[in-house]
Amino acid sequence: ISICRDLPNIEVITFSVNGISDLEPLHQCQNLSELYLRRNNIRSLDELFYLKTLPRLRVLWLAENPCCGPDPHRYRMTVLRNLPCLQKLDNQAVTEEELSQALVDGVEITAPPARSPVENGWSSTTSSAAGATTEPQSLLSCSLEDTNKTQDDLDMKLVPRDKYSSFSTQETDCSCKKRNNVLNAILLLMEELDAEGLEIIQQTAVRSLQALQKKELQEE
Repeated sequence: ISICRDLPNIEVITFSVNGISDLEPLHQCQNLSELYLRRNNIRSLDELFYLKTLPRLRVLWLAENPCCGPDPHRYRMTVLRNLPCLQKLDNQAVTEEELSQALVDGVEITAPPARSPVENGWSSTTSSAAGATTEPQSLLSCSLEDTNKTQDDLDMKLVPRDKYSSFSTQETDCSCKKRNNVLNAILLLMEELDAEGLEIIQQTAVRSLQALQKKELQEE
């Protein structure tokens, strides 16, 4: 989820069922109001340290992660003590009584979690059907073929291979990687949109392209 470092204005993030274990990339998303992280691989509530700096966060879904532990009450109290501005936690409204109780029963988190060298990202999983170890592809790790397949499904123009491969010679590696990551993220998220949503995206893209072309003409 490192792409989130480049999306400081994002307001809603849905990363449920993605094998995520590290929330550090989210601490720069200052406009984030809703965060859905159900059924991931978040092992420690210390990861909440990175969410404490988000002033607009009001909805959090963290259930079905290892960090929830065997004691639901202690888990909920700890989350609310560290994120007292939440209005809903795990699809359940937060009450004033809970916020008061959290000051007593919750644990305050004052430091980021310790990292092990092999932690973060997808862990290897074993396929019971094939009997082989496979590594699922992360949400934002896509090849050119994956990107073109997504575009083809959405009836979009494919990225020319020669243009795609020339990015590294035209731009720095950092900016090239950033642009490709943003492009892949947008294309994947577009699969979740209905016809109305896609029309909005199309209209916005056309306006942005026209503005860019106008700017280029003025510079010439």
